[in-house]
Amino acid sequence: MEKDHTDNPADAPPVRLAFRVSYLGSRFYGSQMQAAHRTVEGEFVAACQRLSLFDDWRKAGFLSAGRTDRGVHASGQVIAFSTDAPDRARIVINTQLPPDLWCSEYADVSPEFHPRYDAKSRTYRYYFSKRPHDPEAMNRAAQQFLGSHNFTNFARVKDKNPYRNILAARVGEEERFVYFEVQAESFLWHQVRCMAAALHLIGDGEADESSIALLLEADADRPLQPAPAEGLILWDTDCGITWTPLIIEGQSGAFIDHLVRHHALMEKICRVLKKPE
Repeated sequence: MEKDHTDNPADAPPVRLAFRVSYLGSRFYGSQMQAAHRTVEGEFVAACQRLSLFDDWRKAGFLSAGRTDRGVHASGQVIAFSTDAPDRARIVINTQLPPDLWCSEYADVSPEFHPRYDAKSRTYRYYFSKRPHDPEAMNRAAQQFLGSHNFTNFARVKDKNPYRNILAARVGEEERFVYFEVQAESFLWHQVRCMAAALHLIGDGEADESSIALLLEADADRPLQPAPAEGLILWDTDCGITWTPLIIEGQSGAFIDHLVRHHALMEKICRVLKKPE
């Protein structure tokens, strides 16, 4: 590709960019790149290569702040890479991404920026498709998650340290939907979905509020069955970045219109992802 006004001078070092990324997870096989499946990272890298932002994603230091499972959405994923054409990336990236994946903001960051290791905290929201009977009881119970606890009974731990430090937790209501919002330095696999499942049992009167403390204190047993992935949004990743908005008007419009016609929860997810800050 010929050099144009969006490219750096030949002797200039690559510029490292970070993007705040949103996606509807329904048609992605998770966020992490996989050769045999459609993923968020795979689509993003393909878009960057079509724009000649880099040839080799590894050499460009292409990194995400974290993984999300199949079906999980995001409004606050962070993706970073280095490129010789930063203006082209800022201006054109959204035109090359598929309709269920878009960038809402960007920032120029230091060459050493690593979205995973530089993340101070992550926030998730879980929207319940079935409205629980007692959201107030759920909110009271959610306060028991605060602080550092052993989440063995709330996650697929494998060989990870089961202790996680929860910075904030609450159950709120938005229109006719009840949601659980939780912030932590890091999370275990399925942790938020299992926490949401436990709270929903309380909201429907199938478990007592004290059940949360008992599960946090109990010996390791089989973890709870996680709530369905479709209600979960990676809401925010705090990397200490000051973001600049990108134009996303019209992006994903036809795809979202198709989804809202047949799924009330997806309509809600679409609206909160597209809502301006």
